[in-house]
Amino acid sequence: MKTILNVIWLVLSGFWLFLAYLAAGALLCITIIGIPFGIAAFRIGAYALWPFGRTTVERRDAGAPSCVGNVLWLVLAGWWLALAHVVTGLALCITIIGIPFGIANFKLIPVSLLPLGREIVPTDQPFSSRW
Repeated sequence: MKTILNVIWLVLSGFWLFLAYLAAGALLCITIIGIPFGIAAFRIGAYALWPFGRTTVERRDAGAPSCVGNVLWLVLAGWWLALAHVVTGLALCITIIGIPFGIANFKLIPVSLLPLGREIVPTDQPFSSRW
């Protein structure tokens, strides 16, 4: 079932959201300081491309640098990407068939705002692999 949902997601919004994350990651990787943020954008872009069957969890070993990085991320790219999720989610919620996909877009908003210190894991294994 999750494969069918992922294919429909890819056609309706996943590809365009992936391109937005790819563009943000490329812009952030231009400078040496932005490379960790660009890598986070690429990682979450892959999650936005194929989200069903996966979830995000907080990493236990994430400390103060990820908190500072999340503040920088929010200012540099996070709010633009969250806005893309809101617009896409609202557009998908117009039809009855699109409501689950709109809700999935809304679930991606917290990850797009504050991605550092989070890990993407399968839903059947909802705990971080790092203890």
